[in-house]
Amino acid sequence: MSIYLRQQICRHPRSVLPRATVLPRNPHLYKPSIPSHHLNHPPIRWTFDISPPSSTSTSTRTDLPSLLNAPQPQPQPLPYTPPTTGLLSHLPRPWIPYAELIRLDKPTGAYYLYFPCLWSTLLAAPLTHPITPAGAVLSTSLLFLAGALIMRSAGCVINDLWDRRFDAQVARTRHRPLARGAIAPRSALIFTATQLLAGLAVLLQFPSQCFYYAVPSLALVATYPLAKRVTHYPQVVLGLTFSWGAIMGFPALGVDLVGGAEGVAGAAAACLYASNVAWTVLYDMVYAHMDVRDDAKAGVKSMVVRYEAHTKKIMAGLAALQVVLLAAAGVAAGSGPVFFVVGCGSAVASLGVMIRRVQLGSVRDCWWWFRYGCLLTGGGIACGLAGDYVARLRGWYDGTTGGLEGSEGDGAAGGD
Repeated sequence: MSIYLRQQICRHPRSVLPRATVLPRNPHLYKPSIPSHHLNHPPIRWTFDISPPSSTSTSTRTDLPSLLNAPQPQPQPLPYTPPTTGLLSHLPRPWIPYAELIRLDKPTGAYYLYFPCLWSTLLAAPLTHPITPAGAVLSTSLLFLAGALIMRSAGCVINDLWDRRFDAQVARTRHRPLARGAIAPRSALIFTATQLLAGLAVLLQFPSQCFYYAVPSLALVATYPLAKRVTHYPQVVLGLTFSWGAIMGFPALGVDLVGGAEGVAGAAAACLYASNVAWTVLYDMVYAHMDVRDDAKAGVKSMVVRYEAHTKKIMAGLAALQVVLLAAAGVAAGSGPVFFVVGCGSAVASLGVMIRRVQLGSVRDCWWWFRYGCLLTGGGIACGLAGDYVARLRGWYDGTTGGLEGSEGDGAAGGD
């Protein structure tokens, strides 16, 4: 039924009204003073008519429900404009699409890839006999930094190759080089191959056993973008991929993950890896909230799309799991109080503040916490591990260094 207004001309038996009004119950009590030029004009009463319009009517009346349900015009996306400020604005024009492709001006992803490598290096250093000197720890950490920068860049290109059609439908990503057609897929593949060769050059600087630990991670790097199409848990696949560095620090310093004394190194590496997986899922849920509406429209699957109303509860559970597993890694490696107070304590504080304060409905707020939460949590854990390494190197824990050295010393004493 359509609802519209109809003018009805009506005459009152005693008076003529010049405009719409409410008639009194007793017309004899109503004695208006009306100018003479209004006496020949009937009044107008407005009434609602809910009867359906005639199918043969040629009236131009507008159907109110149709008007309310009519699609609203969508704002047109802004055209791409080359960067005018920041690092990219100083690059030659042909280089800009490739710099945008590897997120050269947004290194946060490289930090998330690097921190697990740094943590595992600092956790493994006291487990060697004798303890790994500071120079070796520093050089290994710098090699991991170079590898993280290269492999994160390669991962961005692989991700954008898979997602270039999805990216074109998302407001935040529609101007990425592959999505807007600034780089051809063939050129992106050649660029990726070059990056992988550079990553191989860095990998060969490590001990030979690192090669066998690192190669399986390439399968995860290549298949992660597919997870968005087949499962609502791509964040878990991303966690398995980005956390691989939590294993690599041990073989990089010559620590045997399989045959170590009493399985100390293997248990520590396993707990640290699982802790990193929980951390990765947590921060990627914050990141995914920036695109949750567009992802749902484009058919992209994620934990945020499925559990949007319960995100903070899931984040709280992941934070608790991360800290528990991190502490378990410290126990397995024989870490001292510096690690538990500084490393685990800072993780509890930074994650708790982030979960409480992040506004998941704000793109700006999600990006701030994704960007700086990495440095707050990752940096705090790294400081705890570094402090524990120095304390054990200097023998501040009652003259003992713990870990494998302590275990082997006890074994030698028992053998004598």
